Amino acid sequence: MYELYYAPGAASFAVHWLLVEMNLPHSLKKLDLEAREHKRPEYLRLNPDGVVPTLMIHGVPHAEAAALLLTLADRHPAARLAPAADSPRRAAYYQWAFYFANSLQPAYRQWFYPQDSAGVPADVQALARARIEAGWARVDALLADGRTHLLGDSLTAVDLLATMLMRWSRNMPKPATEWPAIGEYVRRMRDMPSFKAASAREGLTEWLNA
Repeated sequence: MYELYYAPGAASFAVHWLLVEMNLPHSLKKLDLEAREHKRPEYLRLNPDGVVPTLMIHGVPHAEAAALLLTLADRHPAARLAPAADSPRRAAYYQWAFYFANSLQPAYRQWFYPQDSAGVPADVQALARARIEAGWARVDALLADGRTHLLGDSLTAVDLLATMLMRWSRNMPKPATEWPAIGEYVRRMRDMPSFKAASAREGLTEWLNA
């Protein structure tokens, strides 16, 4: 059984969602970020960066949401949520996972916590917004060819990561759903029973039918 340390709506959501989608036995350990439970010594022993998620696999802690998604998809190939190693889509699968983790997630951090970056907070936010919106324009162009998912017509783990980040934009000046192809994509993803189930378990209601 897997054990996931999470906080509602945080980067752990995509991992939680994947566990539900794949119907994998798991337990949840909720961390109260406002109470700084993620900075307590007992948690830092599992995750020295003091962030979520942390996923226990055979009693060993592992971190980084994108890496956990790729790991779970590879550990359970019967779920068919990762292209085969020799598939032409494998490179695109890695590319999007790294793009979301290395480009968009840091931009979101700058948007939400501009005071943590060097520079004038308003300028930091403006740059972060431009990077995020450029990212969604790029994804929208990809989806505009009529494909149902990022890599084509089948769901992969990177779709869950993308949708989580799209949700994070819901209160920004231009949410991801304002791009037409992304709007249709999000409607499909939000209709997934596993998305609704994971959202309900985390108490996330404000984006289910937006």
